[in-house]
Amino acid sequence: MKRFIVLTLLVLVLAACSSNDKEEEKEHANHSNESDELTALEVEVDIPEQVEVGETVELKALVTYGEEDVTDAEEMNFEYWKKGNKDNSETVETTNNGDGSYTVEVTFEEKGVYEMFAHTTAKGQHNMPQASITVGDVEE
Repeated sequence: MKRFIVLTLLVLVLAACSSNDKEEEKEHANHSNESDELTALEVEVDIPEQVEVGETVELKALVTYGEEDVTDAEEMNFEYWKKGNKDNSETVETTNNGDGSYTVEVTFEEKGVYEMFAHTTAKGQHNMPQASITVGDVEE
């Protein structure tokens, strides 16, 4: 008789745990679907491939979040350096043009290939695409 009562209680406890697991699985599946729908912060860098030494160049970034233009980025600047010399990078703040585009004018005084990051923070995300620009006649 004791065995029967203990066995019955054990079956009831296992059955209760089993139904909680199914509810948790359902909740986890719903949470996973929500995370699949996250929207990414996109940054498209728009710069010329090649310029002349001493030429003033506009560095431009187009920032979007899904289909919407980001007009209120917390941070949007360009960090650039001569290739192979990242320790001597320079960071310049951009102007928010109010239409999702951010621009700054820069003049490169030495020939070479320059690498850059477009540091962008908005909508709780950070994106920093990399681009490069060739200044003057450079043999690669």
